[in-house]
Amino acid sequence: MLVDSLLWRVQNDIDNILTKPIVPAELYRAVRDSQLIGMSGYSREGLPVVAIGVGLSTFDKASVHYYVQSHIQINEYRDCVILPSASKKHGRPITTCIKVLDMTGLKLSALSQIKLLTIISTIDDLNYPEKTNTYYIVNAPYIFSACWKVVKPLLQERTRKKIQVLPGCGRDELLKIMDFASLPHFCRKEGSGSSRHSENENCFSLDHAFHQQLYNYIKQQSLVTEPAQPIKQGSFHVDLPEPAAEGTEIAKTLESELPKFENGNGLSRSISGIKINDD
Repeated sequence: MLVDSLLWRVQNDIDNILTKPIVPAELYRAVRDSQLIGMSGYSREGLPVVAIGVGLSTFDKASVHYYVQSHIQINEYRDCVILPSASKKHGRPITTCIKVLDMTGLKLSALSQIKLLTIISTIDDLNYPEKTNTYYIVNAPYIFSACWKVVKPLLQERTRKKIQVLPGCGRDELLKIMDFASLPHFCRKEGSGSSRHSENENCFSLDHAFHQQLYNYIKQQSLVTEPAQPIKQGSFHVDLPEPAAEGTEIAKTLESELPKFENGNGLSRSISGIKINDD
């Protein structure tokens, strides 16, 4: 696995991906507006708190390669900048993060994006393993609960143990491990149920401090490596892996179970025509 990962890094020039900004800035903003991810702070133990807007991410404003490039850049920035800085601050190795997944707005139609999500998950499993200490799921609507019952038995035990589904926005539980200032914006007020707040609070926004630091870092690194060259437009293509067997099984199982949700348990919207693209 290590040899395969090192080969993947060499073949795809991953060591230089933090020198390849997504330009123009308007395109990067579009990526950020449709791939909702950010960092809201740190836990009391010093672990970075990564927030992901699962329910409201649309992945419809750029090509797959831009979303994959952005995801890997955040991974690399975490491993090369965020985690070393946290380790130095706390005087001990900090090698993992906490992820808070916001299910606000999750609909059955979101399952059509499972192929892209499986590709991203496979990249993480093969090349960034054991980087997440715990996954906290918040603002879960009924459709998540229904899907979770189907998916949970298919997950590996070590993965299941890392996942905690919290009631409501998860504020009270999360405050046991982090200060209020580090709570993702969608967890700060009971009943807020939204992944979109003011741009200064919204850790998904390009205007948030984390994304400004990340984007500026990448632009600065590009000038160091190619100081006399204009920044090239176009995505940084990474070979997309075949979805892992576990992800493929989950996709097929969800597809077979979708009809059972139609017009049941408060779901009146037709799900005809929804197809999970995993082929």
